Amino acid sequence: MANAQTRESEVARQLAAAQKGDMNAFSELTEPYRRELQVHCYRILGSLYEAEDMVQETMLKAWKRLDSYEGRASFRAWLYKIATNTCLDLLDQRRSRRLLPLDVRSPSDPSTSILPPATEMTWLEPFPDDWLRDASALNPEARYSDLENISLSFMTALQYLPPRQRAVLILRDVLDFSANETAEVLEITVPSVNSALHRARVTLAERYEERELESSASQTDDERTQWLLDHFMQAWETADVDGLVALLKEDAAFAMPPSPSWYQGREAIHQFVAGTIFGDAGMFGGKADGRWRLLPTSANHSPAFAVYQRVETNDYRAFGLLILEADGGLITKLVSFIDPSLPSRFGLP
Repeated sequence: MANAQTRESEVARQLAAAQKGDMNAFSELTEPYRRELQVHCYRILGSLYEAEDMVQETMLKAWKRLDSYEGRASFRAWLYKIATNTCLDLLDQRRSRRLLPLDVRSPSDPSTSILPPATEMTWLEPFPDDWLRDASALNPEARYSDLENISLSFMTALQYLPPRQRAVLILRDVLDFSANETAEVLEITVPSVNSALHRARVTLAERYEERELESSASQTDDERTQWLLDHFMQAWETADVDGLVALLKEDAAFAMPPSPSWYQGREAIHQFVAGTIFGDAGMFGGKADGRWRLLPTSANHSPAFAVYQRVETNDYRAFGLLILEADGGLITKLVSFIDPSLPSRFGLP
């Protein structure tokens, strides 16, 4: 109780100073919420880069509107109101969903050339798990656990919801806001919140199957997963196509945004990677063994690797980020985000 009162007193002091124009006090007041707001904006937008921009915009708006904050809601809820509506304004302009190639088109023919990036489509982007380790981003009472509400599958399902239904579901079922708080954030009625939440839950149930909680995994499961990741990394770095494909489920999928091309099944993936990613005469050229280096990380609560490609100087340059999903000791999905800026976003070279 004493700690809570001390914190409330400190917030009141910072707020009073900030409202008098003290920028340092404003930073002290808002910085504890920055990370959770980034996660929130990412869930609405599906973009790491846009989420960061929207949080910056939120902080700017909060500074400019600080005199209008009257304390009827918590300062955190007030920031969420600004952030949520800033994201919705952006979605009103963009009017496109961020999905993955396997959600919008049929599998590609591995005997044809990989398609160039689709200019009319923006894809879902990965999110660093390290950013989720801030305790302020955790919501133990939420309907969806913090182990799943950032997964690629969950994020993809969210994208099928209209923006305001998406915001309602995130506020209610992920952040555990009350119906009244959600109505205040979105400036709509409580019955409208409840109606939107019902429709959103129905749509999500059709497109998303809840994952088992990670805490229920046994030591054997952990050891199997580590074995799978170790052998995947070795096969990728040594261009062992057969060894890599042996780690895949029969109907595994492999996508490479921003290209809309994707491949399904061991045979198709084998043919594609053998002729391109690991082919001596493939699209990347040069000797395949040693062409790639991987550094383990995690993204969207899944195992991931930062991918580096050897260049003419024999140095390795950032190439992108590869996320794996597995089931039953085999890989079910590979998503290779081809973006050299991603490793640094994950705190890697």
